[in-house]
Amino acid sequence: MTNQFNFEDAVKALQSGKKLNGKDGVLTSLIKQLTESALLAELEQHLANEQEPNPRNGSSTKTVKSSVGNFELDTPRDRSGSFEPQLVKKIKPRLVMK
Repeated sequence: MTNQFNFEDAVKALQSGKKLNGKDGVLTSLIKQLTESALLAELEQHLANEQEPNPRNGSSTKTVKSSVGNFELDTPRDRSGSFEPQLVKKIKPRLVMK
């Protein structure tokens, strides 16, 4: 998972001319962190509901397209491969904000 989002650094970056969105935008890194945290919570819920022991199995990286820009997302996995994330589907590369 990525480093913690620092609001003070984000404000300084915006003041120095860094873009709000886009590949290296300030908002993009926040969306990335929130999405990775939500995916970890999804995996925890999935593992808690499993009948058989099914430990975590690291993560895989995928490029996600969103309305604020593209970014690399660390998607958690489980050992049996039964975890199907709902926020960012396995095959879908787009994060849809509803």
